[in-house]
Amino acid sequence: MLNYVMEFLDQYNIPGMGLYKYISFRAGMSILLSLFIALIFGKKIILFLRRKQMGETVRDLGLTGQKEKEGTPTMGGIIIILATLIPVLLFSKLDNVYIILLVVSMVWMGIIGFLDDYIKVFRKNKEGLKGIFKVIGQIGLGLFIGGMMFFHPDITIRQKASNEHIIMENGRSIPNFGQPEKATKITIPLFKNNEFDYQTLMIGMDAEKAKEYVWLIFIPLVVLIVVAVSNGANLTDGIDGLAAGTSVIIVGTLAIFAWISGNIILSDYLNVMFLPNTGEVVIFSAAFMGALIGFFWYNTYPAQVFMGDTGSLTIGGVIAVMAIILRKEMLIPVLCGIFLVENLSVMLQVVWFKYTKKKYGEGRRIFLMSPLHHHYQKKGYHESKIVNRFFIIGVILAIVCIITLKLR
Repeated sequence: MLNYVMEFLDQYNIPGMGLYKYISFRAGMSILLSLFIALIFGKKIILFLRRKQMGETVRDLGLTGQKEKEGTPTMGGIIIILATLIPVLLFSKLDNVYIILLVVSMVWMGIIGFLDDYIKVFRKNKEGLKGIFKVIGQIGLGLFIGGMMFFHPDITIRQKASNEHIIMENGRSIPNFGQPEKATKITIPLFKNNEFDYQTLMIGMDAEKAKEYVWLIFIPLVVLIVVAVSNGANLTDGIDGLAAGTSVIIVGTLAIFAWISGNIILSDYLNVMFLPNTGEVVIFSAAFMGALIGFFWYNTYPAQVFMGDTGSLTIGGVIAVMAIILRKEMLIPVLCGIFLVENLSVMLQVVWFKYTKKKYGEGRRIFLMSPLHHHYQKKGYHESKIVNRFFIIGVILAIVCIITLKLR
């Protein structure tokens, strides 16, 4: 919003107004403002939640220090959502299709999570919103994102036309990329020709038919990614600071990818897919990071507030959408490795328990408890040690993802 005001004022050569042209400046302002909102107003929101007795109801799972958390305010995801959206509305270009997708995703998942928390807190129903309704909401977002990514005319890529550079009117030399085109191409890490087109999965169809009907594969895959990552983030939110901290690392890495993919010079230098207009995703990522860091201030052990499903479902959904926008779906298993192992630990535990109960008449477990972080709690590790070690693993995974920009 401020971006348009400053562009107008810049016409009158007012000093400093031109700064708003630069993504780096707007991203810096976004992260500072989101941090300020989360830290200052976050405290007020926590006090409000406490006054309204919006405390967490903790099930007795036999974990050390668990019952002490009874009554800690939940629904803290509201802090993350507000601290992200306000800077985005102020500093980003609101007509950018990627900003629209990310804002809709955050609000959409935030509503689903809020309904779940509301039922838990005010209806005193520990199960919250029925799982089927959560999944329907996640599928709905996936269908919307997949449809927009495939059909919206402004969502395009630009392929390298030649190694020659184009000389602009101002004398600046830029790489020669072709015209924007619709495509269902994504990046495959570690391969020299690292682009994969979903059209190749349309076996038995000619090129024109495959291009027309590839949405039958593309959109369901987008739905699967949104559901998987949002549920993974939801399962990771089990001990103080874990989901918020690991998400900062993931979002920061995606911000780097957005900066590179949306910059014609950097895309050419690193020989990656140039995605026009994705530079604005850096603004959203910066605001999101600031909000998560500010929330982490209050969520670190011992937590003064829990994010609840309002936060965890929103975080997972938005991260999934960012990865899809930047065509980095193939990196999700690595970048979101913490979410993945948390998800897998639950799935393996349930499948193995049911299998052994059917075969031996008694259910057996792979882990002492799932998700995985609870397994380590059962082994006697302190929450802070588990969280810090997961952070270290998250940083390693993020570095591996960044290395794939050059390692092919």
